Amino acid sequence: MPSTAAAMTSSPIDPDLSSGQQLEAARRAKLQKLIALGVDPWGQRFDDHQKIAAIRAREAEITAEPPAAGQQHGEQHGAKVRAAGRLMLIRDTGKLIFANIQDWSGTIQLYLGKKQVGEENWAIAQCLDLGDLIGVTGELKHTQKGELTIFVEQLTFLSKSLETPPDKHKGLTDSELRQRMRYLDLIHTEGVLPRFLQRTQIVQSIRQTLGNADFVEIEGPTLHAIAGGAAARPFTTHHNALDMKLFLRIALELHLKRLLVGGVERVYELGRVYRNEGISPRHNPEFTMLEVYQAYGDYRSMMELTERLIVNAIQATGHPLILPWGDKSIDFTPPFARATYDELFAKHAGVDPNDAAAVKQLADQIGFDTANKHPDVIKSEVFEEKVEDALVGPIFVTDYPASICPLTKRKRDNPAVAERFELFVQGMEVANAYTELNDPDLQAELFSGQLAGQKEEDSMAKMDHDFIRALRHGMPPAGGLGIGIDRLVMLLTNSQTIRDVILFPLLREIQ
Repeated sequence: MPSTAAAMTSSPIDPDLSSGQQLEAARRAKLQKLIALGVDPWGQRFDDHQKIAAIRAREAEITAEPPAAGQQHGEQHGAKVRAAGRLMLIRDTGKLIFANIQDWSGTIQLYLGKKQVGEENWAIAQCLDLGDLIGVTGELKHTQKGELTIFVEQLTFLSKSLETPPDKHKGLTDSELRQRMRYLDLIHTEGVLPRFLQRTQIVQSIRQTLGNADFVEIEGPTLHAIAGGAAARPFTTHHNALDMKLFLRIALELHLKRLLVGGVERVYELGRVYRNEGISPRHNPEFTMLEVYQAYGDYRSMMELTERLIVNAIQATGHPLILPWGDKSIDFTPPFARATYDELFAKHAGVDPNDAAAVKQLADQIGFDTANKHPDVIKSEVFEEKVEDALVGPIFVTDYPASICPLTKRKRDNPAVAERFELFVQGMEVANAYTELNDPDLQAELFSGQLAGQKEEDSMAKMDHDFIRALRHGMPPAGGLGIGIDRLVMLLTNSQTIRDVILFPLLREIQ
């Protein structure tokens, strides 16, 4: 007998068709057979079904009577259950069909016997193909081999699959094809759907942690008249009715700080930002950012919050605080390590961070263009090259050079140092936080210095005068935090590329 329902059709198939066309024709023949049986091949409501994981959890309810004389097994009794899912495996033995269905919580076996389900249900069963969506009602029992199984009493057709699923063994091996056809990736690649469900758990946990700490979530504009809040190249667009150039936002910061001025003392936004830059395993032009601002806090307040957000997110996924990362592991047990920028620079770059000549010499050896660059910019480029990859972490890198932090408050006892940290894990920057600068005159001065020499297409090529005006009305001292959600999810789900944690990453157009 055929091993899958794909071969079960009495309709003749044109032998001149290709193999793929023949498979589709066979599926369409079954589609017509369903219609002839009076069955809607695209389904209707199927209420009161349970998640398969919840059904499997009822296994302990199965009871068995003692076997009668001459019998090996006693009659079983189990819960009446109702499940819906996609057919992932079909084994037809003639008068019996064993099948596996899958929903977003798990997989379970079905037993369909011709006598047990009756002629009408059996006729529908003859129209099944891998990939079809069905609903079943039946009793939860064990097969003679001990397999937990729904013994089907009623079969409901929910949707026909007209495309043949990927080969069971070859599968979706091309990573770009998986990303282009994420729907198939979610169905057929092991671990993908659970990973994206974990992402949802992580995001929900972040919102819950912030809500429990009295932060309020807002929705800021995604179209900005001035690109600001970060140093990045924006995507540009044009508003026809107002005849004005607009930018997709590159950061959330400046609008959230306006809300601090307005009296929203604990505020955050969790949303998409857009940067017209390169694509790599750690970068996607469209990504998810969390930005949080707390009035009357500072960057130390943000360290405590960052630890709490990450630890709670891990616990929300049901995992321990020591997580796998490739062939390594990451210990997220708080408190995370802390070290200053200069301490790490001296350790990993091997030169005195305060010796500008030695730093420049090292940058020249690496091959950086150092002409007409501020010493701290050169130092920053060396730090990225020599230090960041060595930071296993999680580690808070604190106290950055003030000249490269135009939105950050300076240390009172050392104005050359900014009250800023970045959290690094496995060489990746995951979080960035400041004690926010709220001096309007200094902010205007620093913006002017940053804008000098900027190209028109780059961000912050125009001063945001309204933001400066807002600061003049008085912004409370505050701590601010930004976390790259995609990178955090990478680390918490052991995903080595950012494309594996973004459902629909930007891909090159197929030629």
